[in-house]
Amino acid sequence: MSQEVQTTQNRCNRWHLHRRLYDWVLHWAQTSYGGWALFVMSFAESSFFPIPPDVLLAPLTLGARQKWWWFALICSLASVVGGILGYVIGHWLWFSGGDYSGLAIFCFEHIPGFGEHEFLQSQQWYKDWSAWVVFAAGFTPLPYKLITITAGACNINFGIFLIASVIGRSARFFLVAGLFGKYGPTIKPFVDKYFNWLCIAFMLLLIGGFVVLKYL
Repeated sequence: MSQEVQTTQNRCNRWHLHRRLYDWVLHWAQTSYGGWALFVMSFAESSFFPIPPDVLLAPLTLGARQKWWWFALICSLASVVGGILGYVIGHWLWFSGGDYSGLAIFCFEHIPGFGEHEFLQSQQWYKDWSAWVVFAAGFTPLPYKLITITAGACNINFGIFLIASVIGRSARFFLVAGLFGKYGPTIKPFVDKYFNWLCIAFMLLLIGGFVVLKYL
């Protein structure tokens, strides 16, 4: 079997696994354990789980729109606590004897979008932007788990990391849940199609505003 065929097959296998995980996450919205599942998945996604909690947050909110704030709070708290675990992993377990540990190599090989290249890129982001990277990853489609682990590996100030995580994660999940809670199913196609772009646009405007204030 050629290297190209093997690579394509591996990608297909990862895609099918990712799709099965997605469907498994979604099914919890139809059970009485949806809130607990949301907490566990939000926690896990911040350090190793590949499916974002928005997948479960949206249907849970649609099923009980008056509880949108409760689901957003669960998601935010669990995600920040999971982010702390990611920080600990990066700080204490990511390197061994000056090289990547077995855990780091496993993550590079098995977590989608979390390879060595992405890790090195996020290190550069920290050098250039510091805490803004944590906030951006918490609010936008950037992989939050990659940022939490890299923050620990780069010895980013934990207090700054924690504050940026709380603000970024809460802003994202309260916005998602708030939209579904207020507008219900009518907002779903819009959110599914444009939410990530809106998050990126908001971040650019926010950063641009600070740049303007700095040079006024």
